[in-house]
Amino acid sequence: MAHYKLGILKGDDIGLEIVPVAVEVLKAAVEKYPSVNIEWVELPIGYPSYLETGETLPEKTLQTLYDLDGWLLGPIGHMAYPKNDPKAINPHPILRRQFDLVSNIRPAKSHPSLPCLHQNVDIVIVRENNEGFQPDRNMYKGTAEFMPTPDMALSMRVITRRNSQMAARTAFDLARQRNGQKKVTAIHKNTVFKLTCGLFVDSCREVSQEYPDITFETMVVDTFAMNLVMRPQKYDVVVSSNMFGDILTDEAAGLVGGLGMAPGLCVGPQYVMAQATHGSAPDIAGKHIANPYAMVMSGQMMLSWLGNRKGDQDAVKAALEIEKAVIKVLTELTHVTPDLGGKSSTEEMGEAICKEIRALT
Repeated sequence: MAHYKLGILKGDDIGLEIVPVAVEVLKAAVEKYPSVNIEWVELPIGYPSYLETGETLPEKTLQTLYDLDGWLLGPIGHMAYPKNDPKAINPHPILRRQFDLVSNIRPAKSHPSLPCLHQNVDIVIVRENNEGFQPDRNMYKGTAEFMPTPDMALSMRVITRRNSQMAARTAFDLARQRNGQKKVTAIHKNTVFKLTCGLFVDSCREVSQEYPDITFETMVVDTFAMNLVMRPQKYDVVVSSNMFGDILTDEAAGLVGGLGMAPGLCVGPQYVMAQATHGSAPDIAGKHIANPYAMVMSGQMMLSWLGNRKGDQDAVKAALEIEKAVIKVLTELTHVTPDLGGKSSTEEMGEAICKEIRALT
């Protein structure tokens, strides 16, 4: 029997609605597989936690996560947190760094029944998560963004061989698992950033030698951005440094219906965090109309990732059944949220997915 300890961190705003739906879908998926045992642990985080405990990321939450295999993290509305309070912090970069969640996996997949700029799109972008230009996570202490004078602002970029290789290895492993083109494309700008992008591409090329069955190519970021808009079907798995990946994944989401259709997964050597790409949408919070797709599929990715890592075929099968059920619901469009053209609530769409899972034989 495979045992998993998974955390439930609802986050802010619509996170309070979509995370419980994702949990119910995961529970429905493993019902028919008695060998897959999940122990759920709910933990406070975000603004509800701040109101209850005075902290957006309590130490108890942080320490408990070390005992888990992974967790679902709802969207965080940190821009609305109280300013100048050291206990009202954005948990995102802390969790990603603290638990060495180096690789951020973001798929973009079109669905024939939904409006898309392109059909037959099925791309996964793996973004290095903890370095690059992002000043909130690329330094041990201090910040990589500073102002020597009132009229000058500087940002420092960090690229290491270790994190670049880890992200690349995630990309190549995914290319092997997927029924795709068995191709990895590394994105760079080494024509300008000769040392940093040069190190990133060299690191990816070194890893590619371990995967002779996977085609490897490199591409300058601006050329790739253009091709992604014009011919996204050319690509399978893409690996990128942090800032480039942050931009390109939103562009890819725009091709297939927007951030509501953009799940995400942060992975490292030991832990995994399911986290939808979109924000907390305070304007629709409490209305129960938020699209749960991205959060549900983030949970699906987590179950698949853990199953593959532990060699647990039943968990992998359960994850595949979630995907099949979601596709069925999206194809029929009878029980979907308003943003997808339907009239169902968040919970009703989740119930429809659970019903389809149970109907699978």
